[in-house]
Amino acid sequence: MSKPKLLVIEDDAALCAQYRWSFSGWRVVIANDRAQAEAAAQREDPAVALLDLGLPPDAEGVSEGFATLEALRKISPMLPVIVSSGQDQRENALRAIALGAYDFCPKPADLAMLRTVLDRALRLRELEEENLRLAASPRPSPVRDIITGDDAMLKVCRTVERLASVTVPVLLLGESGTGKEALARALHEMGPRAAKEFVAINCAAIPETLLESELFGHEKGAFTGAVRQVVGRIEAANGGTLFLDEIGDLPASLQAKLLRFLQDQTFERVGGRSPIRVDVRVVSATNQPLEDQAGQGRFRGDLLYRLNGVTVRIPPLRERGEDAVLLARWFLARESMTLGRRNRGFDAGALAAIAAHAWPGNVRELQNRVRRAALMADGPLITAEDLELEAPAAETRSSVPEIDFDLRAARLRAERDTIERALAHSNGSVSAAARLLGISRPTLYGLLDTHGMAPHRPGGEPGAEGAHEGSPESGRPPEATLGAV
Repeated sequence: MSKPKLLVIEDDAALCAQYRWSFSGWRVVIANDRAQAEAAAQREDPAVALLDLGLPPDAEGVSEGFATLEALRKISPMLPVIVSSGQDQRENALRAIALGAYDFCPKPADLAMLRTVLDRALRLRELEEENLRLAASPRPSPVRDIITGDDAMLKVCRTVERLASVTVPVLLLGESGTGKEALARALHEMGPRAAKEFVAINCAAIPETLLESELFGHEKGAFTGAVRQVVGRIEAANGGTLFLDEIGDLPASLQAKLLRFLQDQTFERVGGRSPIRVDVRVVSATNQPLEDQAGQGRFRGDLLYRLNGVTVRIPPLRERGEDAVLLARWFLARESMTLGRRNRGFDAGALAAIAAHAWPGNVRELQNRVRRAALMADGPLITAEDLELEAPAAETRSSVPEIDFDLRAARLRAERDTIERALAHSNGSVSAAARLLGISRPTLYGLLDTHGMAPHRPGGEPGAEGAHEGSPESGRPPEATLGAV
């Protein structure tokens, strides 16, 4: 394997030569001032940086060194920067850590200690990058593309999992952006019709004059402009699943014809006289109160009874507990990788704003706000302003942990996060997670106890092996995604 790159920012030529000789396990890149450091950080993409605070033109002070530290943090937010200085050690150490430095080593440096600090910084960098990769990878879940820790949403996932194997019509009720199409696709992909077509049509997006032809197709010459025979969506879904989104907007003139099709799975194309028989599973969705509309005569009651063999109600995001924060972190990890940005997370104000926002657009709104923030944010941490949300008053966000600069606490958090990712990646198997982490099972059990993360057997006993996280047999809720909405 190639050596990791170490960016040394130091104006003392003798010390630079000593670093080259002492850190033989690294590929050392030298920069003598801030401009060279910025250029090297962009060009070389180092794994770790070692920064002297006394740089020209302020070699006797620290202003240029701290300016360099801030510049490096903007260029590469995930770059661990180790600050080395012999001036006002305690004050400068506190200031450096507050500005995002990984560690502080006083001068003259103990090279053995410095090697240890560099190795630990490199390991932390690798763990953070692995966390991002795992956060953006699919998670174990009863339903693909669903991420949730909320009990009500977990119940929806289990219901969809059970309904996938039967052909009963399903009506999905939920606000716009809650993931109705993602669940409809799951019903199709987890069932025996997965090899056939999943055909979706939005009944509200197509003009009434064209909707009948879109659904049922038409024969050549059926109307002006019908120059050839066209197969409709229902016929295209033969053997598979037809998803009727926004079924509440279906015109009254088509409700009777759709009811006739649902009764015997036959229909006629527009302008046609020959009945066509198909085998189609129908899944419909709406954000409208169809029962109320049926009572008022605006939607056929007999059609509603045909559509809602089973009704699945999807809770809005505002009623899903901590899911907004959970989803925001998952979306940020994925968008950061897709956009090539190194966003490290959300600050306390952003987390409070996410938790307090009502999310009228639900998951779709959250995804769009996080994508925009990941692209436009100036710093490594996403703020409420980046999300275009208003941070709540300080007294209303006492439940949101404040950011601290305690290195030991940060390392413990990184350790816990890595263990959680390993368990998620291995479907809850402690043995497999231990192999991923490169440690023994007893060591992992000890770490689980240290962090209060002991897994649970189905009966509630700790230490179950092989329980699928997020399944009914697991004691832990799934962490899976609602990306497709």
